[in-house]
Amino acid sequence: MERVRDLSELPKAHLHLHFTGSMRPGTVLELADKYGVRLPDTLRDSLVSGDPPRLRATDERGWFRFQRLYDAARSCLRTPEDIQRLVREAAEEDLRDGSGWLEIQVDPTSYAPRLGGLIPALEVILDAVDTASRDTGLGMRVLVAANRMKHPLDARTLARLAVRYADRGVVGFGLSNDERRGLARDFDRAFHIAREAGLLSAPHGGELAGPASVRDCLDDLHASRIGHGVRAAEDPRLLKRLADRGVTCEVCPASNVALGVYEKPQDVPLRTLFEAGVPMALGADDPLLFGSRLAAQYEIARHAHGFSDAELAELARQSVRGSAAPEEVKARLLAGVDDWLARPAA
Repeated sequence: MERVRDLSELPKAHLHLHFTGSMRPGTVLELADKYGVRLPDTLRDSLVSGDPPRLRATDERGWFRFQRLYDAARSCLRTPEDIQRLVREAAEEDLRDGSGWLEIQVDPTSYAPRLGGLIPALEVILDAVDTASRDTGLGMRVLVAANRMKHPLDARTLARLAVRYADRGVVGFGLSNDERRGLARDFDRAFHIAREAGLLSAPHGGELAGPASVRDCLDDLHASRIGHGVRAAEDPRLLKRLADRGVTCEVCPASNVALGVYEKPQDVPLRTLFEAGVPMALGADDPLLFGSRLAAQYEIARHAHGFSDAELAELARQSVRGSAAPEEVKARLLAGVDDWLARPAA
C-alpha cells in the first residue's frame, strides 16, 4: 500500500463553510430538545445515525427539501450563547482538520429576529468569531452573504452593513442560495458597494446552474472568488479566463455529490480545473447535512482523483493564497505546507 501523509495535518484555509451548516449533529439535537423544536424526521434520523440525509437539489422540489432541513436546524439557534457555541465548535472542527484560517459565511438576516435585529445579530456573530479565534488560535473572519431569493435592495442593506463592520472582522461579500433563481446583475449595486470598500466579492455560481452563471459572476459582480464554480469545467474558454485572472473556485466535492450535481465523487471535475490552472479552495459547504468536513474533501481528491501528496499540497497552497488572511498568516501557512510535504510519508 502506498505510503501517504496525514491530510488532517496539512495546513490549509477553509473558504466555503456556511454558518448553520457548520454545526455538529449533536449540538442540533441538544438545542432542539432544549427549545422544543420538532425536527423533520429525516433530519433527526440522520443526525442520530450519522448518515447524511439523501438529498438531490437538481430540481425545485429537491432544493425546497434541502432548504427545509437547513431552516429547521437554523431554528435551533436562539441566543448569543448558542451562536458562541456554534462558532467555537466550528473552529475546533476546523483545527482538527488542519485548517489555519476559516472564513465562515453568514446571512445575519436569518438570525436577526431572535437576536434583536440585524445589527445586533451581526455583532453577536462577530463577537463569537473574535472570542473563538482568540481561544482556539484559529484565524477566523466572516463573509456576509445576501440571499438571491430575496429582493436586491435587501442585498444592498447587507452590503452596507458588511462595509460598516469591515474593521471588526468582515472580509467579503457573497450571494448564496439557488443560483438558478434571480440574475446576478440584479445584485450588481450591492457588490459594487462592498468592492468599493475593499471587501472581496465571492458569489455562488456554477453548481446548480451551468457555466453561464460563472460568467455572470465575473461580468456582473466582478468576482474575485466563486462559490463552487465546478460547472466552469464544461467551458474550456471559461476555464482559461478563470485561470488567467486567478479567480479561486471554492470547490465542495461532497456537497456536489450530495445535491446531485454529480453522481459520484469521481465525476466532480477536480482534475479538469486543476490541470487548467484554475485556483481551488476545497470546502465542506454544509457538513451538518453533507456528512463530511474539510479534510474529507482532500481525501476525495486523493482517493477519487488520484491527487499525489505534492498536488494536495498545491491545493492547500491555493486555498491559502485565495483567502483574505493577512500576509504573515499566509506566509506561516505556506511554510507549514512545505514542512508537511518534506516529512516522510507514513
